Amino acid sequence: MPCRRGPGGAERPTLRSVAASATSLLALAAMSLVAGPAVAAARGDAAPCALTRTSAHHSLGLDTWNTAYPRPDRSLDAVMIFLSFPDSEPTLTPEVLTADHFPSTTRFFERASYGGFTLRPHPQRGWTQMPRDSTWYAVERDWKAERRTAYLRDAIAAADADVDFSAYDIVYLVADPDAPGVDSDATKVVNFDTPLRADGTDIRRVVTLFEQHPPDRNVLAHETGHVFDLADLYHRPVDGKGDWDTYVGDWDVMGSQFGLAPDLFGWHKWKLGWLGGRQVVCVQGSADLTLEPVAAAPVPGGSIGTRLAVVRTGLDSALAIEARSATGNDRSTCTEGILIYRIRSGTASGGGPVEVVDTHPETGACWDRSVYPPLADAPLGVGETFTVPGDRTRIEVADRTPAGSWTVRITTGV
Repeated sequence: MPCRRGPGGAERPTLRSVAASATSLLALAAMSLVAGPAVAAARGDAAPCALTRTSAHHSLGLDTWNTAYPRPDRSLDAVMIFLSFPDSEPTLTPEVLTADHFPSTTRFFERASYGGFTLRPHPQRGWTQMPRDSTWYAVERDWKAERRTAYLRDAIAAADADVDFSAYDIVYLVADPDAPGVDSDATKVVNFDTPLRADGTDIRRVVTLFEQHPPDRNVLAHETGHVFDLADLYHRPVDGKGDWDTYVGDWDVMGSQFGLAPDLFGWHKWKLGWLGGRQVVCVQGSADLTLEPVAAAPVPGGSIGTRLAVVRTGLDSALAIEARSATGNDRSTCTEGILIYRIRSGTASGGGPVEVVDTHPETGACWDRSVYPPLADAPLGVGETFTVPGDRTRIEVADRTPAGSWTVRITTGV
């Protein structure tokens, strides 16, 4: 069947050939992939593909867990402290600001973890007044260290009379969004070189929220991801003026809180302990696999099937292959199919530790909704084949099952 191939792109049948023989050839393709031999797919032992955790900030290596961070493999408790300032009387209530983020953030993580993790919020009922005017703290994205430190110390000290910090795993400091000195772009997680101490416990990091009402979509899910040692997947331009979403586009909330398919990558779920065993396959040679969509909820009473395939490409690099479909956290996705991305465990947060492979480099999709349309159509569709440039790995997508899973063949060393 004649095909058109873009530079480094996926093979796509021509329209004339499709009209004549698409049905029969797709059936043959599905049969050949299911029946073909799996040369070497390590099922139940994904360890050869588990990259080593490095000293890079929020390294995506997952052979060990960084115990400085809470691991979300159990229920965790988060306190929300609402901060007011002498120069501004709040017009919103803590209840309104809580509803901006919960229960939506809890539901995001429950879906992402297949019900394995629950984030339990504990919002304070009243305002905690800071000792200085909001304008004194000069809040902004690239905050002066001395003013930021003063803000954090003042906030913990002001709240300590009413909050038992030893009872919580996560601290959210929520500023009055209408205070004149508040900059919504300053929302972030702050890690302390030397932990603050309160109620006999070390506070190693806090989430500082300065969001306007209503806030950015999924912003708290993104910031909470940092609390679990997940990296920023956007690539901050050197001059700060370029496009930040060129590496992962819509495909993970750690890239953009506005993404159309914000569910966490399968690699992240493996790191966090939500995937493992037979759910992750380390491919060495070739493998015929049926991949369930990463965002799909397990069948009631059933187990989670294969969600992630990994090809080791170097000492600190790997290719990840997973299915993305319009379900769960990805229900608003622009396109469906097999997503391929590169992992680099030695690259720090914000430096591009994950890079989605664009299997359709000459086109884009959802130009009116996507955060980065050139990557919105990155996944491979049924009947398409793609060889990853520079990594000698070929992915063929044969079929989609009635249940919505994807049948693929992965061949390494081609």
